[in-house]
Amino acid sequence: MARFMSRLWCKVESSGRHLPIVLNAVLVFSITAEVSYLVLVEAPLEPEQKKTEWSTMWKAMHLFAQYFMLGNITWNASLFVKTNPSIRGVFLGGDALGQGWRYCYNCETHTPPRCSHCYDCNVCVLRRDHHCVFFGECVGFHNYRYFLTCLLFMWAGLLYAVVMNAEVFIVILKEGVTFHSIMLLLVPWIMLVSGQVTARAFAFAFIADTCVLGFLLVAAFLFFHVALMLRGQTTREWYSTRQPYNLGALANIRECLGKYWYICWLCPLIPSPLPGDGINFKGVH
Repeated sequence: MARFMSRLWCKVESSGRHLPIVLNAVLVFSITAEVSYLVLVEAPLEPEQKKTEWSTMWKAMHLFAQYFMLGNITWNASLFVKTNPSIRGVFLGGDALGQGWRYCYNCETHTPPRCSHCYDCNVCVLRRDHHCVFFGECVGFHNYRYFLTCLLFMWAGLLYAVVMNAEVFIVILKEGVTFHSIMLLLVPWIMLVSGQVTARAFAFAFIADTCVLGFLLVAAFLFFHVALMLRGQTTREWYSTRQPYNLGALANIRECLGKYWYICWLCPLIPSPLPGDGINFKGVH
């Protein structure tokens, strides 16, 4: 019985690790489907413009931009999760250990500077930034580029979705700022359960709200990590007043995004080799 319960718990724990990824995927594809509907069906609003050549071009441009961002989000997220940021399979060096090396009693090995143990992943991560609960993976030296680029396109995609959903907010508020409209915007679930709105109105209001909240959240994460990158710091080093690895803004960007930092953000398939190995770092002393 104990063995059965142990196996069951392991399966539940394994499934729980993938739950944030599933929820994120559902939200991203739901927003994409709703915005696609707005582009294809609801816009342009004037009936005489719906069958014009400009309408077709307008829709094609919007759909291209939309699915370009979606492709970058999903591909970067996939590479972020698949890229191993830990010390597994990494030769950490011989007996001569430099300054900043520490011994990890969990991994039973010496670890280089900026490396720390993640108790969620149960392994030490090279240049560990933090454990991302949204993807269930640590952000480290080898997958930081994909994490940051994914944030960038999520921010751009949500900004685009907020602009496209402006018409939804206009329709909801067209009769003025009433108790009904405020409740629909703030708590659409209650309005649906109480039978005050249709399922269609709830879906549009819920996704529009999700776009606004998601945009604000992702924007905060993105700008915070851009600031960290420019300072040559990780999240764990943010609280320190010292910046021993700050090589200047341009060099710091190259350290995080690689040799072709100026173009690699356009597509995750563009190779951009990192200048270091995640073990030895240039520092300012």
